[in-house]
Amino acid sequence: MFDMLYVILIALFVKHWYVDFVNQTQAEIENKGTYGHWDGVRHSVKHGILTAVIFAMAIGDITTGLLMGAIDFVLHYHIDYVKMRFGTRDLYTKAFWTQFGADQLAHALTYILLLWILF
Repeated sequence: MFDMLYVILIALFVKHWYVDFVNQTQAEIENKGTYGHWDGVRHSVKHGILTAVIFAMAIGDITTGLLMGAIDFVLHYHIDYVKMRFGTRDLYTKAFWTQFGADQLAHALTYILLLWILF
């Protein structure tokens, strides 16, 4: 079981890198700070779907996978919304990097929470 935790956690971090840094569109970046905007929702839906796939494949239970994906979707959406709505976008400031780091930490803690819920 301990090995499975590592496999899931690694898959979640790779998924996070891919959706946040490779696959994210400019429209998603620009609109995550407008609550309910489809572009921000779509970005978090991608996270939720892939999280659901990871958990469903790892544990062999689609229902649990969907639950984990739904939790990731909701938390990811709100973490990103808060960062974009209330944070600075000036990447040349210490505040930006502090907020960016807090955002990434919150996402990592979300994945640890999902594993804690499941195991």
